[in-house]
Amino acid sequence: MGINRRHWALPVAPVALALLVVTGCDSSSSTPGTSDARPKATGGPAATSVARVCAKPPAGPEKAPAGAVKVDASVIGDLAAKTKSSPPNTTFWLGPGKHRLESDRYAQVMPKKGDRYLGAPGAVLDGRKKNQYAFSGTARDVTISHLTVQNFVAPHNEGVVNHDMADGWVIEHAKIQKNDGAGLMAGARQQVRDSCLRSNGQYGMNAYKTGDSIKDLVVEGNEIVGNNTGDWERRRRGCGCTGGIKFWAVNGADIRGNWVHDNRGAGLWADNNNNDFRIEGNLLEANDGAALMYETSYNAVIRNNTFRRNNWVEGRKNADRGDDFPYATIYVSESGGEPRVRARTDKIEIYRNVLDDNWNGITLWENADRFCNSPANTSTGYCTLLVKDIDRCKRPAITKAPLYADCRWKTQRVDIHDNRFVLDPSVVKCGDDCSRMAVLANYGTYPKWSPYKGKSVAEAITDKQGNRWRDNDYRGPWNFVAGDQTRKLDSGQWQDTPHRQDEGSTFVRKAGD
Repeated sequence: MGINRRHWALPVAPVALALLVVTGCDSSSSTPGTSDARPKATGGPAATSVARVCAKPPAGPEKAPAGAVKVDASVIGDLAAKTKSSPPNTTFWLGPGKHRLESDRYAQVMPKKGDRYLGAPGAVLDGRKKNQYAFSGTARDVTISHLTVQNFVAPHNEGVVNHDMADGWVIEHAKIQKNDGAGLMAGARQQVRDSCLRSNGQYGMNAYKTGDSIKDLVVEGNEIVGNNTGDWERRRRGCGCTGGIKFWAVNGADIRGNWVHDNRGAGLWADNNNNDFRIEGNLLEANDGAALMYETSYNAVIRNNTFRRNNWVEGRKNADRGDDFPYATIYVSESGGEPRVRARTDKIEIYRNVLDDNWNGITLWENADRFCNSPANTSTGYCTLLVKDIDRCKRPAITKAPLYADCRWKTQRVDIHDNRFVLDPSVVKCGDDCSRMAVLANYGTYPKWSPYKGKSVAEAITDKQGNRWRDNDYRGPWNFVAGDQTRKLDSGQWQDTPHRQDEGSTFVRKAGD
């Protein structure tokens, strides 16, 4: 994949998948499957505690609240039937035990506006590997809490809870696990709090909505672990369709206080015209791929997070096959600050984070061949947020201002400061193929009519687009890549002309010093 990697398509495909079982929320912050302690991120300004909610989520009410409709686990289809016969704004109390839908694969619960579903201690809605969806429909402002939802078989890229991407849903104190597809879909103003998204076949949550209208999304205090059990990148190489959570065209998101760990592939992945993300106070560790990917998107604050032991699996696999691309812990791909796109910030600011024993550090990347109307942009039909009509991005207009700049997603105005980067090769078990920071692009070649051929994009991302490292603390044998993959620098060269990066930063060669 190398420097031509990471152009992903719109997440739509109707293929069902059999669930594979992986170790889930008993994974610890050091060795999967062993810890029963609350994980704590340590080591500097990003220190934070993250709730461990999969092993023992808070119990729901033991008795039905006043006025609630009681749902009997012993009656197959009772939940769907009572939902259908009740008015909007009804509270349903699911009694202890396994609740089941009818055996038809399309049997599902269709909430009405304002409905609330509360699980008693031990309440489980079980799809028995027969039903595709648990909660569907377009009703707004539905709440699901204290309920386990498991063993549903949603098709590829579809979801089990909030299947139809309705707005205003609240999912809290829930356990959504062992489902095919995505455990959750998302709508505007959705809140996912204090929940366990575990061992789902594709995503813990797929934050994609038809029409690209998700805004004001909150993901707080969750444990997101062991997702992509179906290993979809292996099944469909280059699909870009896996991870703990995938975000697509979300405008405004607060992602805080989550424990994102042991996912196959990326931990958190914002892909395609996302904007105004605030990612803070999370612990991201032991994900097979990048902990955080921010791709073809805009304006974000990434602060006070701890990243530990990420990308060991994918980093080592790519190194073993001779691929020297700097696969990152935080991967910023064709994304940057843009003052013309309204947000709480006009840059991507990455600060006060701790990165401890990951395969690499932060990579800023731009594919010179990826822009609106280029066949290399496999987000088919999409253009930047600055150009509404994709057909404008062609010759001769694209060769001149403003379209020359506005028809491509640019990695620009990225400010990386006051972070602590620690890497001990004896822990990571790597050599020259790890411990890298990078800012680079490929040599533009495609398509024939591209105005971005040659080194123009590589020169721009490296020295002309306001991407800066400063005032960071490095511990370990860090090295740096600038311009293209062949230009590997030591800290002195990185700080010297022409790049003059990491002014005010400190470098200690041994991680333990």
